[in-house]
Amino acid sequence: MRPPILAALLLLAAAPAAPSATPPSALSIPQSKEVLAVMERVADWQLANPSKQPVTGWVQGAGYTGMMALADLSASPRFRDAMLKMGAANQWKPAARIYHADDTCVGQTYLELYLHDRDPAMLAPLCARFDAILASPPSDDLDFTHSAHNNNWSWCDSLFMAPPAWARMTAATGDARYLEYAVTHWWKTSDYLYDKTEHLYFRDSTYFTKTEANGKKVFWSRGNGWVMGGLVRMLQFLPDNHPERARLQTQFKEMAAAILACQQDDGLWRSSLLDPASYPSKETSGSGFYTYALTWGVNQGLLDRVKFTPAVLKAWRALTDCVQPDGKLIHVQPVGADPKKFDDNATEPYGVGAFLLAGSEIFRLAGGVAAAKAVTTPSS
Repeated sequence: MRPPILAALLLLAAAPAAPSATPPSALSIPQSKEVLAVMERVADWQLANPSKQPVTGWVQGAGYTGMMALADLSASPRFRDAMLKMGAANQWKPAARIYHADDTCVGQTYLELYLHDRDPAMLAPLCARFDAILASPPSDDLDFTHSAHNNNWSWCDSLFMAPPAWARMTAATGDARYLEYAVTHWWKTSDYLYDKTEHLYFRDSTYFTKTEANGKKVFWSRGNGWVMGGLVRMLQFLPDNHPERARLQTQFKEMAAAILACQQDDGLWRSSLLDPASYPSKETSGSGFYTYALTWGVNQGLLDRVKFTPAVLKAWRALTDCVQPDGKLIHVQPVGADPKKFDDNATEPYGVGAFLLAGSEIFRLAGGVAAAKAVTTPSS
């Protein structure tokens, strides 16, 4: 594998959408400067209204991933500077629980900052954590009713929290063991939680037999959004010649087709993917992750441009309609594990993170060129 190079996948702008039977107004690609402007407005609101959640926890960690996506596009240093300040204040340490996937989410941002600046201090604590896990790996018990379930990636959210950090550690160190751990445990979780008929993930094993009011299986929107986002962030750091790349891409395409079928008329997805009527309110965190993943798939040529471009543009317009004039993103389902009804004005950093990730790919779809140096990623 050659040394890391500038991530073409993060910088290449997609060609204009091909014509289709959809009315031209539905296919209007926004100007990249407009996309960047709303991203900056949302990020500025979040920075000015910091969450009270733990600074190394997953709630904020997922938000940081979006801040980093914006930092790689914006001409302003303020977003990267905010992440540098956060990391330094945390002494570049992950959260406390050694095996818990949630407590490594913040490491994705540390590692992207390291790949940009190459400061060893940014790398050392998380590397020591991962080395400890490799030296004493947890059991493979994924049953969510068992006491040790949190030591494993036993819930679908964990596939966003942990594997992308492990993949980035290989990019940072050149040590393939971290990426192989991520890939191996991705498939262990997938083999357990992925419904091969619906091409969606159960949140955890306690949902295997639960049903919605309409009798359909319970597939939580943000839960599957976590997986789709995690797939993208794994594939970004998986070498082209990796033996598992084709399998991961196949799963990505399967899920993309299933998610597309669940999109609602207003462009968003509901809290319950298969029973939207029971949860009619808008929901922007799952919708943000889907917009991110599907647009990335279009930009990378993995998804059909004619089929998916109208959907992602419709989703982006709907997401931006959920941004208040001051930059607050609303309609974010609060912390949870399943479909819920909630206050329309609710917001959380992970919703902002999903919005910014989505915006970063819409920016590229619109032909935007990054103003800042992007993170480096591997190549075959």
